[in-house]
Amino acid sequence: MTSLTEKILQPQPDLPLTVRTGGAGKPMLILHGGSGPDSIDPLIEHYADTHLVVAPTVPGFAGTARPDWFTGIDNLAITYLNLIESEKLDPVIVIGSSFGGWVAAEMAVRDRARTIQQLVLLDAIGPEIAGHTVAVPGTPAHRPDAPTGHEPPRQGPPPGQVATMLAYTTSAMADPQLLRRLRHVPTPTLLVWGEDDHIVPPTFGQVYADAFPNSRFETIPGAGHITTRTHPKETLTHIDAFLA
Repeated sequence: MTSLTEKILQPQPDLPLTVRTGGAGKPMLILHGGSGPDSIDPLIEHYADTHLVVAPTVPGFAGTARPDWFTGIDNLAITYLNLIESEKLDPVIVIGSSFGGWVAAEMAVRDRARTIQQLVLLDAIGPEIAGHTVAVPGTPAHRPDAPTGHEPPRQGPPPGQVATMLAYTTSAMADPQLLRRLRHVPTPTLLVWGEDDHIVPPTFGQVYADAFPNSRFETIPGAGHITTRTHPKETLTHIDAFLA
């Protein structure tokens, strides 16, 4: 197994960014969501053997600092595009889970230089889709998943982590313009969805996928919202086939 290094990078002068990196080969940027940096560990461990993996910690998560001015999905998307440029990661594969997938989609919208060669979204939130409301974590409407045949659902993220996520997503938990903007993203895109995702169900994911001109949509039976935790093997199988 390839060892990882944690370092502090500054893709912009006033924002220290904690990043885990390791491996060698084609660059891959892996973005976690509200479940925290450890939720993407299976991806990092798997791809660090064949790729140069770069996995930033969202400022405010896992004990890192978030400046008061640093809010909004757009700030995260721009910061990570700056990271691609400053670390010379072009061309890069970008994988995003949950709200990390939202960030990845917003990056693709802004990626006029087409530095993102392939895009993978795992049970991603982001667009406003009729008939679907993404519940704020920590509220009664936000029901944790109970994937078939697996351990009981985890409790939702702690209040401090929820507050940090809401600094980026706001309580709206969606961008009403995102679906329209995705029509102009030519990047080959894979969307992988848990069939038992109660946060954003597969019907949400299919509409999301259809917004991209060049996309593939795959589901995982029995999987909930964080497929990297409950069904890592199946998740990686879909991603490996897409990247190949």
